[in-house]
Amino acid sequence: MPLKMSNFDEATPSFNFTATQDWFSFNIETWRSLFKFVQSPNPRVLEIGSWEGRSAVFLLTELCAGGGEIVCADHFDLMKTTAGRERYQKVVHNLSLTGKPFRILDEFSVPALMTLLREEMSSTNPGYDWIYVDGSHEADDTFLDGELVWRLAKQGAVIVFDDYHWDKEPENSIHHPKRGIDAFLTLHAGEFELLSSPLQYQLVLQKTSEMRIGFLSKENIDHGLENVLGYSIHIALTVDSAYAMAAAVVIRSTIVHTTGRLTFYVVDLGLTDEDRGRLEGFSENRDVTIVFISLPTNSITAKHGATFAKIDMIPILPVERVLYLDADVLVRANLQPLWATDLKRNSIAAVTDIGFPMGHEGLQRGSYFNAGVILMNLTKIRHRFNVLKATAEEMMQSKFRDQDALNRHFMNDWLPLSLKWNAQGLGTYASLPSPDRASMDISPMQDPSIVHFTGPVSPALEHVLNPYVQPYTAKPWGYAGAPGNPYKEEWWKLVDQTEWSGWRTSEAYCKANALAKDKAIREAVERFQQKIIESHITL
Repeated sequence: MPLKMSNFDEATPSFNFTATQDWFSFNIETWRSLFKFVQSPNPRVLEIGSWEGRSAVFLLTELCAGGGEIVCADHFDLMKTTAGRERYQKVVHNLSLTGKPFRILDEFSVPALMTLLREEMSSTNPGYDWIYVDGSHEADDTFLDGELVWRLAKQGAVIVFDDYHWDKEPENSIHHPKRGIDAFLTLHAGEFELLSSPLQYQLVLQKTSEMRIGFLSKENIDHGLENVLGYSIHIALTVDSAYAMAAAVVIRSTIVHTTGRLTFYVVDLGLTDEDRGRLEGFSENRDVTIVFISLPTNSITAKHGATFAKIDMIPILPVERVLYLDADVLVRANLQPLWATDLKRNSIAAVTDIGFPMGHEGLQRGSYFNAGVILMNLTKIRHRFNVLKATAEEMMQSKFRDQDALNRHFMNDWLPLSLKWNAQGLGTYASLPSPDRASMDISPMQDPSIVHFTGPVSPALEHVLNPYVQPYTAKPWGYAGAPGNPYKEEWWKLVDQTEWSGWRTSEAYCKANALAKDKAIREAVERFQQKIIESHITL
């Protein structure tokens, strides 16, 4: 906003200021230079610690010259002393002379700020554009003032902390505001830009994060309980080094589309230090936490392979509810509605398997789910985990191993979800005729919330050449790509938003694909030759 001509003249006879108690005027020119950062034409101003109102009068007459208002919070000795009552009278007198809207809260900062927080929850224009913190000099008080005003500060608000280099106490003392201010800055690192230099007496910053009051009163319970309570969506991934990049896409696509806090539990099945470092980078977002989990040495996974990790993780995840996602999915919508699904006394919720809606040969015929997306009530599942583990051990030779074991164990204990939450076989087998699919409505997969790139990373040569099943299934990053899937390019765009950016055109990727292709050809030739040998023996 353009700088306004000065209307402030503290020497005006009508103002009632104590000349020997001017701890503000030397800041005037610096503050004027900061007014350009205030984004509102009618700023809402909040001041903690007003004394006789010198700084408040300045803000009303200059920052709010074209419109605006101020709220001043000061305890005025709780009106218990003559000096406190006199300061209150002076503030009211001085602010009244400005002709601008003002409000005075004559109490300590914490109750005053809590009052404002409750009021702002129901305001049509919540938050303040300029905040001045000049209350207690105690470090803990200053930290608490900072934290509470932070919740009242709009995105873009200018916040001024006074006495950052106060000279009455050592700066590392708990009786100095700098220690509290520094703790506040550490907590909110990455959410503001400093507008002052480290040597200035006052520390000034501009808030870059969105406003979040952070609590609800009973009267305002309809404003979004889940987000305010700060509950996190818990997402579990089982990942080895070969799937690290794919897992990064899962995490990134979830962050892009999902509101609220997210905690990702990454079950480490053999990640390199570099892989872990790349995935940990997502924690730079303050609403995202990455936690790495290791499986016990006696796990099914250790004996029979990574596909069983989604079962092994159940007793060791430090939560009661989790959304399991295969590392080969792409999230395209907010996961909050899926996370909020009422399981209705079921242990899990999942999506019907498009390839085998009623199961496959070797299993009892019945509704059959795909294990790539599962919402789990871990508390309930853990009661019978030994039974689930035994079932998994028994089904090592079953066609789809872990998925078959899960389907047998939860046969009458799973809630079907919409196909949009696990869209499988897109552009390939999902549209092929099948007696079991004939009665299914696959329209929810036309705009899926989660795309599941089912199929192998690198398909066998026979699958690529089979003219009766085209396009073949494959994952986007394999040598053959995912030729029929309409979301493969969207997947690659997400790759470029991760630490693997540029991988698709890299020399390492081209080399890996060439090796995978050569391996597929070599193994196909070996199988062909073996068939020839077997046919001669038979003859």
